[in-house]
Amino acid sequence: MKVLIIDDERAIRRALREILEFEGCQVSEAENGKEGIESTQKNSYDLIFCDIKMPMLDGMEVLDALNLESNNTPIVMISGHGNVETAVQAIKKGAFDFIEKPLDLNRILILLRNVKERNTMVIESKVLKNTVKRIKGSSIIGETNEILKIKEMIAKVAPSDARVLITGGNGTGKELVARSLHDLSNRGKMPFIEVNCAAIPSELIESELFGHEKGAFTSAVKDKKGKFELASGGTLFLDEIGDMSQSAQAKVLRALQENVIQRVGGEKDVKVDCRVIAATNKDLRKEIAEGRFREDLYHRLAVILIHVPSLNERKDDIPLLADHFLTLICQDHGIPRKNITEKGMEALKSVDWTGNIRELRNIIERLVILCENNIEKEDVMLYANPKQN
Repeated sequence: MKVLIIDDERAIRRALREILEFEGCQVSEAENGKEGIESTQKNSYDLIFCDIKMPMLDGMEVLDALNLESNNTPIVMISGHGNVETAVQAIKKGAFDFIEKPLDLNRILILLRNVKERNTMVIESKVLKNTVKRIKGSSIIGETNEILKIKEMIAKVAPSDARVLITGGNGTGKELVARSLHDLSNRGKMPFIEVNCAAIPSELIESELFGHEKGAFTSAVKDKKGKFELASGGTLFLDEIGDMSQSAQAKVLRALQENVIQRVGGEKDVKVDCRVIAATNKDLRKEIAEGRFREDLYHRLAVILIHVPSLNERKDDIPLLADHFLTLICQDHGIPRKNITEKGMEALKSVDWTGNIRELRNIIERLVILCENNIEKEDVMLYANPKQN
């Protein structure tokens, strides 16, 4: 932790430096307010201690100056003439804390711990906001008729609690449709819980969905809530539901009919309140005909049907999608934004996108890493392997 001490008393600076350095801090000093402000303009600090009574600029003036510069560093005011009014005034002006001279060791140690926790929370909050922005802030990219119809459907359906079945190939953006339905609903501030039914072994899917009681099976060492309970009040997204076992399908059907579940190994009914959105890359009508999917469950899920087209069916959206991914990927890699030339974009549109939008994103990342500032047609031909005309 980098700390700046602004105080005109050398003895105070020395005493505070010894405490801070013993706690592993890197310490800088300034003997007046003007010098302190100049130091913050040249360096960044995790914490600033600032005396109130100083020549040239007093501590309150320093506090005002740092606030005007939008300085987010926590500032602790220190004074040998402290009183409640001064402390209140400092806090109102934006000080993190106020301590009196002579300095109390325990108070400083507690203050350091609080500042570390505060700084950690600020960093985590920034990371979380950036992550959320990347995941859900972009909405659905596209202006083709197919995508405009999906956006219109989402706007109509989202405010209701109607169940939705989203169909489409792998990588087309079914999860983004589900998240948009959740975000625009009255449940938007509640949990969005996703279950990939294809990724969970059939013998574990029921425990994952409905939870289990302690002792229900060998590794069940304690009670566990399932995704239905965790999503209560919010949305449960059952991705790739066409891969769900017959046994789990029967229990999901009951949950949808009665809004109750039973944990594995339990006998007590547990009420649940979640909106269910499902998605699949399979033809469920065919699965029903071949006896692999329950028709009654299909009708419970498919109150509203939304089909997400393949990228090959909406190639006019490729420039928008590519531009979006270029911005995100360059930001993630911390490099200046690169550009795709007009011929490079035409080459991208000639690719047979069997992997849909997921494949497009991967190709854009490959091009960003391997190409210079401008991504040319030849680069796309080399790294994306478009069809030859």
